[in-house]
Amino acid sequence: MASAFSWNEFKLNKQLLDAISALEFQGPTEIQQKCIPLISGGQQLIGIAQTGTGKTAAYLLPLFMKLRYTQGSDVRAVILVPTKELVVQVEAQAALLSKFTDLRIVAIYGGVGPKTQIEALNKGLDLLIATPGRFLELYLRNELPVKQIKTLILDEADRMMDMGFMPQLRKIFEVIPSKRQNLLFSATFPEKVDRLVNEFIEFPVRVEVTPQATVATKVRQELYYVPNFITKINFLEYLLGHRDDFNRVMIFTRTKESANNVFHFIERKKLGSVKVVHSNKGQNSRINAMNEFKEGKLRILVSTDVASRGIDVINVSHVINFDVPIQYEDYVHRTGRTGRAFQEGTAITLATDSEKYHIDKIEKIIREKIPVKSMPDEVVIASTTYTESHEMAREIDRQKRYQDPEFKGAFHEKKKRKN
Repeated sequence: MASAFSWNEFKLNKQLLDAISALEFQGPTEIQQKCIPLISGGQQLIGIAQTGTGKTAAYLLPLFMKLRYTQGSDVRAVILVPTKELVVQVEAQAALLSKFTDLRIVAIYGGVGPKTQIEALNKGLDLLIATPGRFLELYLRNELPVKQIKTLILDEADRMMDMGFMPQLRKIFEVIPSKRQNLLFSATFPEKVDRLVNEFIEFPVRVEVTPQATVATKVRQELYYVPNFITKINFLEYLLGHRDDFNRVMIFTRTKESANNVFHFIERKKLGSVKVVHSNKGQNSRINAMNEFKEGKLRILVSTDVASRGIDVINVSHVINFDVPIQYEDYVHRTGRTGRAFQEGTAITLATDSEKYHIDKIEKIIREKIPVKSMPDEVVIASTTYTESHEMAREIDRQKRYQDPEFKGAFHEKKKRKN
C-alpha cells in the first residue's frame, strides 16, 4: 500500500503537484520515495523495480523539475526505450505529468515514416522519448541536434539487451555529450545489463525496491498442469465464461500463430470483445488495440511478449499465460500487467508436461514456488493427438539433453530396457 510519505516532501513545483493532484495519485511509491531525491540531487542512478511500481513517474518528476520550462529549440533530455509501444506509453504519462507546464515533448519510433517526426523535432523540444534505432536514424540524417542533451534515461534496460540494442546504444553514447546525468531502470538485472552499466555509468547509486525478478505482491499466482493444446483451449473457454470475475483479461502466447489461433477461437465462441497484438500487426493496429483495452472498450487482449511491457492499464483482473514463456524474465513482465497501482490481480499459467522444465527455471528466478491448482471438473480433458504427443516428447528429450549431454533420448532408453 502507499506510504504516508507526502508528495510535498520532494519540493516539487506547483505545476507538478497540480498534475499529481489531477491524476489522483496516492502517496509516492517506494521507488519514487527513494529515487526522486537522488535524481533531483544529480546522482547517476540504477533503479531496479518490477513493473507497476511507479518507476516512470520516479524519473519523470525530477526530470521535469530539472527542465523546468521551455528553453531553446534543441532537445535537453532523452528517454530511450526498446519498443514503439513503450514510447507511446511513456509519452502518455509524460504528457499527463507535464500538463501544467510549457515543456515540449516529442516521441519518435520506427515502423512509420519519419516525416511527421522530423517536423515535430524542427518545431523545438525539451524532452525526446525514442527507440534507439529511430534516434540514430534521425541523428545520422542531421535532423536531431544532440549537443544540449544533459540527461539520458534508459528504461526497460533488460529488454533492450534481450533485443540486441547494445551496438546502437554504444553509438548513441559516442555522439551525445559525455557530461550528462545517466539513469537506468530495469525490472531485472542480468549480466548483460551489468555490462551495459559498467560501460556507460560511472559510480552510480543502486536503488532496488524489491529483489529483482520478483512478482508483485498483489498478484495471486496459479499454475495448472494441462495435458495438451485443446485442453488449454477448453480451459480458456471455461475461464472466460466467468465474465464478472474475468472482466479485463490479457492472454499471453509464445508465438504469433498461437496468438492468432486463440484470438479466432475467442471471437468464434463470442467470449467477449477481443483483439490481438503481435509483431506482424501494423503499428497503428497495435496502438489502437492497446488504447481500446486501456479505455475498457475491449474485455480481452491476446498478445505475444511484444506487449508484456508495452501497456500500463490499471484494473487488469487477470493475466493468462496460455503458453509458458521461455525467456524467463518475461514471466515477471507478463504477470506485472495485473496487480498494478496497489490493485489486486491474478496470473494464471497453463503448462503441459513439456513446459514443466520452464516452470522450474521461472521458479528459480522469482525465488518462489508457483501454487499448483487442480483443474475444475467442468473443463473437458481432450485426448492428445499423435503429432502433439511426439512434439512434446521431442521437446522433453531436447531439454534433458541440454541438461545432460550424455542423455541418448527416450527411444534409446526404451530399446535398452527391452534388451
